[in-house]
Amino acid sequence: MDLRKLKTLIDLVSESNISELEITEADGKVRIVKSDGTPLVAAMPVMQAAQPMVPAQAAAPAPAAGAAPAAAPAAPVETGHVVKSPMVGTFYRASSPNAKPFVEVGQQVKEGDAICIIEAMKIMNEIEADKSGTIVKVLAENGQPVEYGQPLIVIE
Repeated sequence: MDLRKLKTLIDLVSESNISELEITEADGKVRIVKSDGTPLVAAMPVMQAAQPMVPAQAAAPAPAAGAAPAAAPAAPVETGHVVKSPMVGTFYRASSPNAKPFVEVGQQVKEGDAICIIEAMKIMNEIEADKSGTIVKVLAENGQPVEYGQPLIVIE
């Protein structure tokens, strides 16, 4: 992102009632947060943010494979079909805080059944089971942020 465009965005945020602005483009991501009347800018190229995450995940199994006790608990999680997050957002097990969870461990689900919600940009996205079976494990914590491709639920 060129500096003129960045300067324009900073001026817009400082002159408006907006307290935070985040813009993602092909060449990077910029987040401007106004605190105490002065904007704070954090810029991060998308390619640099995405690349370190992949090697870190790929490198993580190598040390675990060397340590037999660490590899044993990880193996049962991988048995069965893993439903992964289709987007970045916040994971919720139920449609509202007082509602019962969509699924519980041991519950039978059919392909297409709603199993959780991912909130992204204030939009609630129902995630459906892509396979019929029994819920073996819920891997994500309610109300916690999840990444794209992060394992959420295991179905056998």
